[in-house]
Amino acid sequence: MEKPNTTQGQSPSIIWDDLEEWVRLKVQEFIQSLLEEEIVELMGRRKSERRKALDSPPGYRNGYGKGRKLTLGCGTIMLHRPRVRGLEECFESRVLPLFVRRSKGVNELIPQLYLHGLAQGDFDLALKGLLGEEAPISASTVARLKED
Repeated sequence: MEKPNTTQGQSPSIIWDDLEEWVRLKVQEFIQSLLEEEIVELMGRRKSERRKALDSPPGYRNGYGKGRKLTLGCGTIMLHRPRVRGLEECFESRVLPLFVRRSKGVNELIPQLYLHGLAQGDFDLALKGLLGEEAPISASTVARLKED
């Protein structure tokens, strides 16, 4: 006897309507796990593990920083950078550098919209439609990227 390949009682439109939000959450989880793996690589141990030897790198996890919005092509996500203390050098993430708020693709999108005839006043509405309501893009950012 074969199992049905769709669930009874759920409409496909419900799943389709939530697809973008689901993708955004999965991307957020993936980038957050990459940040965690960077800390594991730096410290040589997982969260809550003791140092294995006296010559292992010093340092301790110190929770997470404030949430930070990152705008990607799929929308805006919230990330929390892990904090580390007691290291000799400052930790800089390769995945999420300091002060980066937009991906390169979003930075390239803004001048392209301008070249295709979108007026500067329409950018706010267009970008909120493309990147979500929480897209942290100001008028000064649009003007600066437009000059490029």
